[in-house]
Amino acid sequence: MRNAIKLTTAVLAAGALTFGLSACGSSGSDSASDTSGPLVVAASPTPHAEILNYVKENLAKKAGLDLEVKEFTDYVTPNTATEDGSVGANYFQNQPYLDDFNKKRGTHIVPVVTVHLEPLGLYSHKVKSADALKSGATVAVPNDSVNEARALKLLDANGIITLKDGVGNEATPSDIAKNPKNLTFKELEAAQTPRSLDDVDAAVVNGNYAIEADLKPATDALVLESAKNNPYGNFLAVKDGNEDDPRVKKLAKLLTSAEVKKFIEDKYAGSVLASF
Repeated sequence: MRNAIKLTTAVLAAGALTFGLSACGSSGSDSASDTSGPLVVAASPTPHAEILNYVKENLAKKAGLDLEVKEFTDYVTPNTATEDGSVGANYFQNQPYLDDFNKKRGTHIVPVVTVHLEPLGLYSHKVKSADALKSGATVAVPNDSVNEARALKLLDANGIITLKDGVGNEATPSDIAKNPKNLTFKELEAAQTPRSLDDVDAAVVNGNYAIEADLKPATDALVLESAKNNPYGNFLAVKDGNEDDPRVKKLAKLLTSAEVKKFIEDKYAGSVLASF
């Protein structure tokens, strides 16, 4: 992607070593504290970095914002880099995921503005509908606690399984009350779920990873999350205390502009939904 620095960190995501690593491999930098320099934002490649690069190339200069985009392929390093000051902000996550991350990692990341929703979907290379899944079929789901619960709630909402009453954002397969098709669940790192489609009967895939894999959520998903009253909107986030950084305020305004809304609508055709 033009004007973006791509960092592949998926290998680090599974290990404790990831915690505290910065985008540049250092223990910290002035990217967050020096408000006179560029605002460095950590982002997932699709659609987050694409949206940020649209802002960088079309809107930032006029607004007086010097923006630098750094891409990450995991869901851990953007937050640890924001916490240690290696980057000034990040854009990749939703509120349930952030709440869980802050609790487990002791980080202090806070949302600034919600930009879009990526509907979670069930996909398959082997069947054309969820009803066609055979007894004993294997379904891949993300292995992080929030996205796994979100995946199971999607299956529950579509009558594929039934979760126990009162299950929250940490549901696992052990919280399934009814499993009429005797589905087996394969827990994988979220980025791996679309790559598993040739090996499993179906997979629940996060919207950004679906798009990267050339899946079209609006048309290819067997079942898809509804955008109505959905708590999983993705937002710009910073370390607590940096919300008033003038660069962050400028970016928040640009990310919720009419121009960005049109870009999202035109580019993603319903696979990504503006949340403002």
